[in-house]
Amino acid sequence: MSPRAPRLHPSILSADFARLAEELGRIRGADAVHVDVMDNHFVPNLTLGLPVVEAIRRATDLPLDIHLMIEDADRWAPGYAEAGAESVTFHAEASAAPVRLARELRAAGARAGMALKPATPVEPYLDMLPELDMLLLMTVEPGFGGQAFLDVVLPKIRRARRALDGAAAPLALQVDGGVNAETIERAAEAGADVFVAGSAVFGAEDPDAAVDGLRRAAARACC
Repeated sequence: MSPRAPRLHPSILSADFARLAEELGRIRGADAVHVDVMDNHFVPNLTLGLPVVEAIRRATDLPLDIHLMIEDADRWAPGYAEAGAESVTFHAEASAAPVRLARELRAAGARAGMALKPATPVEPYLDMLPELDMLLLMTVEPGFGGQAFLDVVLPKIRRARRALDGAAAPLALQVDGGVNAETIERAAEAGADVFVAGSAVFGAEDPDAAVDGLRRAAARACC
């Protein structure tokens, strides 16, 4: 397995929403800000939408990594790319035309990501890898922060890694859910190279130091 530089995307789902601009300033060493958009339909939680994402865009120079846990992703996802997000990820389970949607996101200037729930197999989607810039494998059931990492997803991460290594263009392999100082090593060893961490970062006294520590832990395991 070739060395891959791990990237950390702290999830603001675990941040203090009343002080969001200040919280963003505490993760200046992050590679991107992970923003979870939930609609209380695709997942049983409601978080934020496009107006808040637009405000976050004005509040930070860090790249925005938008994770849409919403129904009718084909309709709503392009708007987040048009708002200035560098990466927009939709769920395969919520898209009627994922290839067309991925192309629309790229045309709007964003990297196109596709997410899979823990029980959704990766194999049916391997043929569309050339349309994507990132594949997100959920390591918890989407909808809530603070859940425990599901080791049952590790074999899927390994299978995805083999497929991505054989792709014509480089793709990022992101994991989201239960990532902390212990589980990040298992995920990195399995082949993930982009890590979403919420409470492990914003629950720390120094979130920026937590980002650095997680990145170093992943690098030890993967390289």
